[in-house]
Amino acid sequence: MILNEREIRQAHLMDAVKQVMTAARTAPKGKGLDIIEIAAVAADDIRILSAKTKELGERNGLKFFFRDAENILSAGAVILIGTRQETHGLNCAHCGFPTCAAKPETTPCALNTVDVGIAVGSACATAADLRLDTRVMFSVGLAAQTLDWLNGCRTVFAIPVSVSSKSPFFDRKPKDPEPEK
Repeated sequence: MILNEREIRQAHLMDAVKQVMTAARTAPKGKGLDIIEIAAVAADDIRILSAKTKELGERNGLKFFFRDAENILSAGAVILIGTRQETHGLNCAHCGFPTCAAKPETTPCALNTVDVGIAVGSACATAADLRLDTRVMFSVGLAAQTLDWLNGCRTVFAIPVSVSSKSPFFDRKPKDPEPEK
């Protein structure tokens, strides 16, 4: 039997993505409360995510949204990691308010945000161990959040993943929005 890497690359990438998602799930949590959500998107869903990222770039005028929208089209998958917003009842004031009750609903709990960061770090470390090319993207995470792909999660980050001879996420250049016709 001859197993050609080019022919099994996408299947291998998706197996590796599952391991990366497991690493994000098992990452330590600030208080042990697991409100992290994780998903992976591929194929046509990446194109939908790219289009939404471009739309947000048009709305906010930030050029790197266009660059990232184009960049994820080279990914075999995009991992999404986010958190539901729940207070932990610690009244720790890490969010900037003296108590959880005083914190406005629009202000994220600091522990939730830290938990997402730990999960993203664990996911990226595992991806590196598996020799996958990745990049953490706030812009694409915001697009996924806007699409509500993690069911009500806020503070969503995206990690595009690639298996290629050269990382498409390394030498990135800003892409200007297409001029109106």
